[in-house]
This record gives sequence, C-alpha cells and structure tokens, in this order.
Amino acid sequence: MDCRIPRTWLTLLAGLSCSASVLAEEVQVAVAANFTAPLQAIAREFAQDTGHTLVAAFGATGQLYAQIQNGAPFEVFLAADANTPARLERQGLGVAGSRFTYAIGSLVLWSAKADYIDGSDAVLKANPFRHLAIANPKAAPYGLAATQVLTKLGLRAALQSKLVEGQSITQTLQFVSTGNAELGFVALSQVYKDGQISSGSAWVVPDELYEPIRQDALILKRGENNPAATALVEYLKGPKVAEIIQSYGYQP
Repeated sequence: MDCRIPRTWLTLLAGLSCSASVLAEEVQVAVAANFTAPLQAIAREFAQDTGHTLVAAFGATGQLYAQIQNGAPFEVFLAADANTPARLERQGLGVAGSRFTYAIGSLVLWSAKADYIDGSDAVLKANPFRHLAIANPKAAPYGLAATQVLTKLGLRAALQSKLVEGQSITQTLQFVSTGNAELGFVALSQVYKDGQISSGSAWVVPDELYEPIRQDALILKRGENNPAATALVEYLKGPKVAEIIQSYGYQP
C-alpha cells in the first residue's frame, strides 16, 4: 500500500496552513483601567476562540482619549463612559456605527481594612479618616461619579480637604490598598469576584446617587480594515463575555 501523500495534497495543506496564519491578526486596544481584570480574562478566551491576539493598553479614559487624538496606534477603544467614544466618532476618529455599550459599571466605597465600612455611607458622615481617595474626575468617569455621590449626600464641601486624587482608577485603588488613604471610591470590578467583595470592607453605592456609568466601545479608524478589530467587537457582544463581565460586578 502506498502511504505517500500526493504532491497536490501537500500543496493544498500548505495553502491551508498559510491561510490560517494570515487570518490570525493582532488588535491594539485602549482600555479603561477599571476594565483591566475582565479584559485580561476576555483576551485569553478571545485568542482561544478566534486565533486573534489582543494587545491592551490600560489607563484613564481621558488620558487614552488624548493619546488617540495624538495618533496612538489603537484600533479599538473600550472607554469608561459613553461621551468620549461619541466624541471620537463625531471627530472622524472612529468608525461610524461601530459604537455600542459593552458594560454598565458600578461604584463602590472600599477600604482595605476589614469592618472599617459597615455596608453603608455611615463612615463618610462620621468622617473619622484623614484621606478619601477618588480618581481624577476630569479624566476618569468613576472619579466623576464619586463627586456626584458626595454632592448628593451633601458631604462634598465637608470632605473636600481630605480628597486625594489618583490619575486613574488603578492608582486610586493603590492609594487605598497600600493604606495611603483609609478608604476610597473605586470600580466595583476591582474588588469584586464571583458574587462577593474579595477583601476588606465596602459599601456598594446605590445607583441613584450617580449617573449611570455606561461604558462604550468603538472601532477606531486605524482598525477599520483589521478583521481582528471587527472580530473583537462582535466577540464583546457574545454570551461568554457577558458572563465574564457579570462575574466582576458589571451589568452587561
């Protein structure tokens, strides 16, 4: 029996191999810092399911917006708000019609100390702390939401001198986790996993105290002809991603 593979079959197999490698693309993604952990989990699943590679840069939405305006080579933008992607779309820096909401974020008052926060706003009103961390409200939507909460509670003036600002929600979390601030407003996704707060103590801020943190995605002009960019946006709309982001405390 002749087990040799015909030459034409070898050519076909080689062609299929080359086609597979050509179809596997890389996509550069600018990602709001609050979405770091979910995006890392999503990236692994995306690579496994599609063969595409996701390369992410994390930061405050305002900072990423400035980088995109200045020509940073991002192809997809996952913002922490809806206004910034809409602005990029109006400016012609995004692909018209590609914008959609991928998650609704939640704000939490968190302390690394167990029992420091009793699940309510009581600690804010008692005011026993030296420092309260928030993200820069001009660059980070979660920081803006924090100022809205303090205003609604009537505490903004009383606590203004105790506020310390992180340039991103990641730096804000670092202030609290290292003890440089006794407590701070951070994204629920940073301290939440599989249905519970992972450590410390917290108050999940009621939705009515701040405007909804609608987080929008947008394909940028640089990614318009990259199949991996299109594939990522479609993947973000799927049930697997919805399950991942819900596990981090977001609403899909």
